[in-house]
Amino acid sequence: MRTVDLFAGCGGLSLGFQNAGYEIAAAFDHWSSAAIVYRRNFTHPIYEMDLRDDRAVEEITRFVPELIIGGPPCQDFSSAGKRDETLGRADLTLTFAKLVTHIKPRYFVMENVERIITSAALKKVKDTVRQAGYGLTEAVLNASFYGVPQDRKRYFLVGDLNGTDDALLPYLTKRISSKPMTIFDYLGNDLGIEYYYRHPRSYARRAVFSIYEPSPTIRGVNRPIPKNYKPHPGDASQNITSLRPLTTIERSYLQTFPKSFIFEGSKTALEQMIGNAVPVKLAEFVAASLQLYIRDQANEMSPSETIRQLMLL
Repeated sequence: MRTVDLFAGCGGLSLGFQNAGYEIAAAFDHWSSAAIVYRRNFTHPIYEMDLRDDRAVEEITRFVPELIIGGPPCQDFSSAGKRDETLGRADLTLTFAKLVTHIKPRYFVMENVERIITSAALKKVKDTVRQAGYGLTEAVLNASFYGVPQDRKRYFLVGDLNGTDDALLPYLTKRISSKPMTIFDYLGNDLGIEYYYRHPRSYARRAVFSIYEPSPTIRGVNRPIPKNYKPHPGDASQNITSLRPLTTIERSYLQTFPKSFIFEGSKTALEQMIGNAVPVKLAEFVAASLQLYIRDQANEMSPSETIRQLMLL
């Protein structure tokens, strides 16, 4: 299926859909540092442009996408940000919706942080695409149950032109792991450590984690352990003498980027783009779910038959 990725970042969403067999025709992003990394890892083009520009519709339309995917910048919704929708970045979710309604692909997939579900911007997005004729399925997925060694909740909105609401919900929620994936499940002993430091937002929270549990959410900041750090009662280990944070590249592994994926640029930029990325395996799961839905629609399967088939996968 011919696909265009908007607000592509370094390519987590693109890679997941590409791995699932989609043809990524092009990507768009306004951040030069991310575009450099994207180009190192994909053969299709990425265009650096502000998608609020009047030329955006024409530029995207020429690729004739059947599917538009994208993760508009989420800082204004994120618990790590200021959570202030008036700062302007929340408007980019509405930009995504307006581009979809102008271009009218058969399907779209929008990804964002969990907190977007309480935002005024999301209501505008859903109103906009519904008025254009899209049936909508929305779900919050915890990546640790979808092949990612990370406790990371992400919001997905999937649109089907002339479709019905919640039609994809069984596909997104029935094929779920019975337990969360740990770092050890995914990487074994590849990191060479058993415990690591992850800087907390508040010292009221623990900061030492084990590889035998899912990683907490990978954020856009990565700091060393302070010299005066006092162990928290909830820390996975009280021995901090040889403790270290994960490296930038190790954090990309927890976002399920392959070890062959090339990251280059400043440490600050790389930490931010890795922290903002969609986990590749989570994107791949959503992509495969959409494929199953499209297959079943073509075969005219009933909802009950769909659920029965999903439970057998």
